[in-house]
Amino acid sequence: MFTGDSSGSWLYEALHAFGWANQPNSLSRDDGLRLSGAYIAASARCAPPANRPTPAELANCRPYLVEEIRLLSSVRVFLCLGRIAFDAYLRSLEDLGAPWPKPRPAFRHGGVWRSRDPRHPILVASYHPSRQNTNTGRLTRAMWRRVFAKCRALLDGSDD
Repeated sequence: MFTGDSSGSWLYEALHAFGWANQPNSLSRDDGLRLSGAYIAASARCAPPANRPTPAELANCRPYLVEEIRLLSSVRVFLCLGRIAFDAYLRSLEDLGAPWPKPRPAFRHGGVWRSRDPRHPILVASYHPSRQNTNTGRLTRAMWRRVFAKCRALLDGSDD
């Protein structure tokens, strides 16, 4: 995912800068990119028309995300890229019976939330690095890097 597009340029550059990728870009499936301590999941498993997944498409894909989250039991921080991913993640947690504060957290860039159950990952949110967000300045490189620095600090125990 994200390979060969501008969103991927932002993502892989940040993953590399903070120690989760062996190189700062990914242009093709066989370009040698390796992630370490990171996993990329998707709330929509296909490229939807107009790049906007419908509620039905997201519902059809959620069982896959639920299963990935269940299998990734040692994850300590979960970074959601965009409101769609954020909402899909929280719905998936509900499907898994994970305890989250009520009312459900509202998406905000740079937001950090902890479950009532410390065994569940810390949730961090960011705007998606889409061209719509990056070309308009809604998401800047500095904002993007701060989110990744926050994730690194949470993992390193320096931001409890």
